Amino acid sequence: MPPARPPIPDTLGERIRVKRIYRAARVSDGKRFLVDRLWSRGVAKDRARLFDWCKDIAPSDTLRHWFHANPDQWQDFVTRYRAELATREDLVCELAGYAQGDIVTLLYASKDEEHNNAIVLRDCLRQWLERERKNDGPAQ
Repeated sequence: MPPARPPIPDTLGERIRVKRIYRAARVSDGKRFLVDRLWSRGVAKDRARLFDWCKDIAPSDTLRHWFHANPDQWQDFVTRYRAELATREDLVCELAGYAQGDIVTLLYASKDEEHNNAIVLRDCLRQWLERERKNDGPAQ
């Protein structure tokens, strides 16, 4: 018998989580999305247990290379990545839509757990959901 699935949080923002792809998949992860442009080194696709690999929502190669060379420029990275996400609103909307009815875990490979694209994307998705909730009334 598969493990029992935990309840879905009432707060929409709590439904969007981030996690390194190198950590074990859990039932509590809900739908797992890899949000890096490159496949994570050393991770078998079956072990990743992905719902989807969202390459197109990841930072552009140019921005990824820039941030790798300038890791101390976190706020500039956030601003630049948010600008890229603004041009991919359809992808943001699609990904945020999953969190309206399930837990969504954004997976990334970076060793830095506080400064990575998944953190920026999570915050962007949470803001999108909050805007939608305000526009449509209570959403659950």
